[in-house]
Amino acid sequence: MCASMPKTIVITGASSGVGLAAAEQFAARGDQVVVVGRNPDRLDAAVERVRRAGSGREPGRFRADFERLADVHALAAHLLDTCPTIDVLANNAGGMVAAYRRTEDGFEATIQGNHLAPFLLTNLLRDRLRGGRVVSTASRAHTAGAPDADDFASAPDRYRAGRAYGAAKSANILFAAEAARRWPDITSVSFHPGVVRTNFGDGAGVRLFYRFAPFLVTPEKAGALLVWLASAPAGELTDGGYYVGHKRTDPAAHASDPAAAAKLWDASATAVGV
Repeated sequence: MCASMPKTIVITGASSGVGLAAAEQFAARGDQVVVVGRNPDRLDAAVERVRRAGSGREPGRFRADFERLADVHALAAHLLDTCPTIDVLANNAGGMVAAYRRTEDGFEATIQGNHLAPFLLTNLLRDRLRGGRVVSTASRAHTAGAPDADDFASAPDRYRAGRAYGAAKSANILFAAEAARRWPDITSVSFHPGVVRTNFGDGAGVRLFYRFAPFLVTPEKAGALLVWLASAPAGELTDGGYYVGHKRTDPAAHASDPAAAAKLWDASATAVGV
């Protein structure tokens, strides 16, 4: 399936929101899109929307829950089997977890779903991504917390949803910058999509806010930014850069420290076994 198109775009978290909007826009451009999502019903509906956007071209489809690293391994194996090249990996899956939850892999769910799982996926696909691009969905919320490379499990009594989410989004920014340093043959960037009207988070209050607050960015606008970052000529982007809109922006100090990025990378590699 993937071999028939000149551009293969893999988007995680593509069953709703920013990821789905970007998937539709890529499909409308003629790209071959692989739609990855967690919820089977939403994933089926998203695939149908991407199919329509692509004038009937069949998108790839894979269900994966990033709170299970076994699912990440299965996704990587599927992509390696079906996609001779991967031009763009959009690490877009993630969200805010309302209450402390430890995954079956032994990690706090926010840092695993937002950072460790996409870190693992990107490393497993590293050779297939040579000459391509990795776009990581971060957030201005990164200012609320810094990742603890010494403790990916945390503890229930220390858990604060906003701080944990901020730490995970800081990890996305640090990962993008460190990937640019370690993998010069892959362009890597991160971005803040805006505060997007979407199915974000798993708490009732958070979901209501992200659906109805009046100043939110549409998924289509945020998706268009992802598409631009994935398709703009490499010379127009800063490799490893963090973008707010079309402008490279300096993140918070804790998310722009090369030493912290290198430590996080090494600890993440140890944690997920790559």
